[in-house]
Amino acid sequence: MTINELTARFLKWRLRNLSNQAFILILSGIIGVFSGLAAVILKEAVHSIQHFLTEDFYTEYANFMYILYPLIGITLAYVLGRYVFKDVGGHGIPDILFIISKKSSIIARVKTFSRVVTSALTVGFGGSVGLEAPMVVTGSAIGSNVGSLMHLNAKKRTLLIGCGAAGAISAIFGAPIGAVIFAIEVILLEISTTSFIPLLIASVMGSLTSLILIGNDSLFNFNLQGSFLASHMPYYLLLGILCGLVSLYFSRIVRRTERFLDIFENQTMKMLYGGAFLGFMVFFFPPIYGEGYDTLNTLIEGDPASILETSPFFSAFESPWLFIVFLALIVILKPIASAITLGSGGSGGIFAPSLFVGGILGFAFAYANNQFGLHISLPLAHFTLVAMCGLMSGVQHSPLSAIFLIAEITGGYELFIPLMFVSAISFITTSYYQKDSLYTLQLKDQGKSIDHSKDNELLNLISISNVIERDLHPISPEALLSELIGLVKISKRNIFPVVDEEGLLRGIITLDDIREIMFDEEKQETVLVRELMHSPPEILLANENMQSVMEKFEKSGSWNLPVILDDQYVGFISKSRIFNAYRKKLIHQRLDK
Repeated sequence: MTINELTARFLKWRLRNLSNQAFILILSGIIGVFSGLAAVILKEAVHSIQHFLTEDFYTEYANFMYILYPLIGITLAYVLGRYVFKDVGGHGIPDILFIISKKSSIIARVKTFSRVVTSALTVGFGGSVGLEAPMVVTGSAIGSNVGSLMHLNAKKRTLLIGCGAAGAISAIFGAPIGAVIFAIEVILLEISTTSFIPLLIASVMGSLTSLILIGNDSLFNFNLQGSFLASHMPYYLLLGILCGLVSLYFSRIVRRTERFLDIFENQTMKMLYGGAFLGFMVFFFPPIYGEGYDTLNTLIEGDPASILETSPFFSAFESPWLFIVFLALIVILKPIASAITLGSGGSGGIFAPSLFVGGILGFAFAYANNQFGLHISLPLAHFTLVAMCGLMSGVQHSPLSAIFLIAEITGGYELFIPLMFVSAISFITTSYYQKDSLYTLQLKDQGKSIDHSKDNELLNLISISNVIERDLHPISPEALLSELIGLVKISKRNIFPVVDEEGLLRGIITLDDIREIMFDEEKQETVLVRELMHSPPEILLANENMQSVMEKFEKSGSWNLPVILDDQYVGFISKSRIFNAYRKKLIHQRLDK
């Protein structure tokens, strides 16, 4: 018996014995387990690679292999992605958002494992990106393909994509609540109350899978000492504004760096130049190597100066002011390093870099204040955590996810007030200058867009080819008025496309255009169609999206517009046909709930 036959038998049994809601709950748990397993495999693979490559490094010497490792990792990741998996790396989360919005939530099966391999090589060899985005892609792909295997519709596949993302984030950070909010705020955008339960189950199962396999291995070892003080609020206000401005810098420098790399049309040259430049950055600033979470732990554990020891240039200095300059340079260079890693062919995401930059920024802010000896000493760990939240909120435009994720992974629930405050200030500051998140901007740079409105999302599910009307009678521009009147007698429509011998649309004629002369026998035999025709107010393209179609209808005020494909006349589209198709989609969507 084949797999397809087994699947068919199982689905028949399922329809008889399980309700849709119960089936989705079971699938969400399974997806959470597999997403968590993939996250554990990726995290352990990266740590093993990094340990193997750097275990013999000595802090007192210049470790020149830092220059080569990123180039090797990016090259291996690109070659495997391009020629073996047929899935080149780059940004993951923007692609998932686009697939949900425009491709009915159907993710290629290869993405269930390809990003695990390519991201492990990229980050393990020092690529300055994070593992969260690849894991979101992997988890989302698992959810989408399980949904397709079970013959679920696009709406339920989308929910399972969110389950996969929640399971993956929960497994990586050990933050099930933050993972659920991330899935809702970043991936799904809108969700009903009944759909909330599967996300919870997937998130819990992802976290449990991680706990069973690797134990309580937290990314951060922050020991929060002291409680929140209201007297620190003015400093948190300044930090929130600073986080917003740095978030703006982060987003813009990432996009500009990626656009700069596009000048290299040859991928080999892009990898060589990008990998080499990244290697030199890591050589002089080793904290940029990989995700950077170890650096944050080192800073908070009370030995911040130790991160200078690995740098061949800065290790010779012991000045605290030089240390602050070193941290500021890391804040400036980390986004550039991340963009180079991805733009050169590596696989990863900007989730971890944004947290890293935020942590460094918050620590430097509090450390500088304490060095100045101002009247209030600021807790380093508190400001490090809160700034991580601020950068995530500003870069990804996900303030709620940032608040709960940082609170969970550090056990810093007592910092909810500053977390909420800085997250809000950072988001407001960034949004004032830049309305979209970095994910949305990256899609726009690729000439893509996503719909945040459910109306537009539903509208774009309508294929333009399904609403084209082809029952209109075309007429030649050289035909006589009498021939046109002959078509009027047999046509049920009052509009006629004027099409030449090559199939090109030359214009249109409506019944109103000929009403005054159509019974004049003399003009019937002397007036040509081309003398009566006029240009349509707008022309639609056969590959145009439905939102653009509706904008043209609104702009022109017309009820019917012609459609062309490669300049050839195809047919007409009417508003009534679109509204009818929209109504059917809306009814179908409600029945699927």
